Amino acid sequence: MFFLVPLLMLGLVGTACALVGYGGGRTADWWVGRVELPVALRGFAALAGAVAAGVYAWGLLYVGGAVLEAEDGGASSSPILPCRVDERAIHVNDYSVSFLPLDFVCETNDGGSYRTEEVPGYVTPAALGLALAAAGLAISSGYVSELRLRAAAREGGTG
Repeated sequence: MFFLVPLLMLGLVGTACALVGYGGGRTADWWVGRVELPVALRGFAALAGAVAAGVYAWGLLYVGGAVLEAEDGGASSSPILPCRVDERAIHVNDYSVSFLPLDFVCETNDGGSYRTEEVPGYVTPAALGLALAAAGLAISSGYVSELRLRAAAREGGTG
């Protein structure tokens, strides 16, 4: 489980870098007038996707830190360090990681669980909102392209 976090981080950072390269190039071309609006919308979609991947990777850093603290078997390691937020900590026997929403969850002896505040509260909503914005921009790009093709076909058919 622990090795999944660095692997996801590597994939997200690589994806974010690729999307920034593509999106930055397309939007820069649009600003100087080399490409039309659909290409620019795809560029903005890529940039929004890159920021979404970056925010999610930022949250994974927090989760990875909490997992490292939880797995530390040294002195003062019981109860689990990230779970020491209130009096429920004495009943904690394990932890789990949730990837959507991104969270560190402490599990108690009686079968219950509670979330810690290891991951900032803005991470999941920001990543989800930016991913939806990227999808909306990509769909808008296709819609604008379709409208332009239909208008060109209409002009060609009447003239």
